[in-house]
Amino acid sequence: MPSFRPLTRFFQSSRLTRAMVTQTPRDRSNLVPFSSRLEEGRALAQDVWSIYNVANLPADCINLGQGYMNFAPPKWVTEAAEQALNSVTANHYSHPKGRIRLREAIKKVYSPQLHRDLNVETEILVTSGANEGQYSVFTAFLEQGDEVICFEPFFDQYLPSITFNGGKPVYVPLHPPAHATGKFSSNEWKIDPAELRAAVTSRTKMIIVNTPHNPVGKVFTREELETIAAIAEEFNLIVMADEVYDCLVFDGKEHVRIATLPGMWDRTVTVGSAGKSFAATGWRVGWLIGPEYIIKPTLAATTRIVFCSNSPLQEAAAAGLEQVQERGFFQKQTDEYAERRAVLTEAFDNLGLPYTMPDGSYFVLLDISRVKFPEDYPFPESVLGRGRDFRACWFIAVEVGVSSIPVSEFYCEEHANIGEVYARFAFCKDVDTLHKAAERLQKLKQYIV
Repeated sequence: MPSFRPLTRFFQSSRLTRAMVTQTPRDRSNLVPFSSRLEEGRALAQDVWSIYNVANLPADCINLGQGYMNFAPPKWVTEAAEQALNSVTANHYSHPKGRIRLREAIKKVYSPQLHRDLNVETEILVTSGANEGQYSVFTAFLEQGDEVICFEPFFDQYLPSITFNGGKPVYVPLHPPAHATGKFSSNEWKIDPAELRAAVTSRTKMIIVNTPHNPVGKVFTREELETIAAIAEEFNLIVMADEVYDCLVFDGKEHVRIATLPGMWDRTVTVGSAGKSFAATGWRVGWLIGPEYIIKPTLAATTRIVFCSNSPLQEAAAAGLEQVQERGFFQKQTDEYAERRAVLTEAFDNLGLPYTMPDGSYFVLLDISRVKFPEDYPFPESVLGRGRDFRACWFIAVEVGVSSIPVSEFYCEEHANIGEVYARFAFCKDVDTLHKAAERLQKLKQYIV
């Protein structure tokens, strides 16, 4: 059994309080704000979500940038939410572990997938969205200066969640295929085992493995996960398996849970999301699954951060998980997303631009390196001085009427040139919206060189 030392002093007394009592009222000079732990450039720059939002873009712009749905969750799940809202107990505090009905439903779905009989009291923790769950793990385990390995491009919330807890992100890039001229599989984005091994130091505490991957859409192969697992075991690292898109895997690809590999259950925390599973991102209901000595200190952290998660929507998520197998819901949902993916990728085929065909999640990366825009175009200050992809995405949003997200935002400065080639388009929209976007995107032809 690996030994991971949680940040026990956090649970004995507040870190902030401990820092404050060493200061006199007139001496605050070394109270450094958490934001200064971010990379300096990112701390000063406006974040990508503030730039490419509906308030800044044309009123009729079709938003394929942000990964939220424009359709409702399944009726039988929202009906369960209504029923919970009309009850008494579901409108009050839940246990910080999560409501027992939801933990039992998670056990029902995930025990077979993880090849073990999950303990609802010690191995499952409900959180206020997957992001808060991840934050709580970092709070529980990171000491000042501990390093967390992230594969690039990375989900951008990892960076502040790590740094606000005193950690240091260490970046290992996924390498896209060289000189791609058309459609290529997300599986062609590869890790370099030598680069991964070289990234490990005496301060490394965790590796984050996001599969299916946002934004690449890559579903890590068993062989790739075995490589990561071997390094995690060799250096006694915790693995955070961010698997929030686990119910969106296409074309018969195998989604391997790294926690099921030999020796990995004891060092892996698996992250899940009702928002991704049921098109309910605003519900903010997620969960963590792992061994007790990871879950227990994380429970102590989440209890202090949020105390408990949304009670009625936990009941609705539980109803959803209870019925997915009988209804064949996840397969039907995957088929619907595959249709949406086809609408968007056909538009990219017609443009003749290279793109990544995702094996999972709901994002497509489009190569925008051949999109030409005037150098004197009236770009806002927020995109000037950023990667070329920031300007290209702004130009496409304004002139074509379809918004996307520049992928260099998901890289460290050293590797940002990899991301500058791509724009991320989300296809978690209804088919009619995607058809309208596809039609508009054909206007790009006049700007392709």
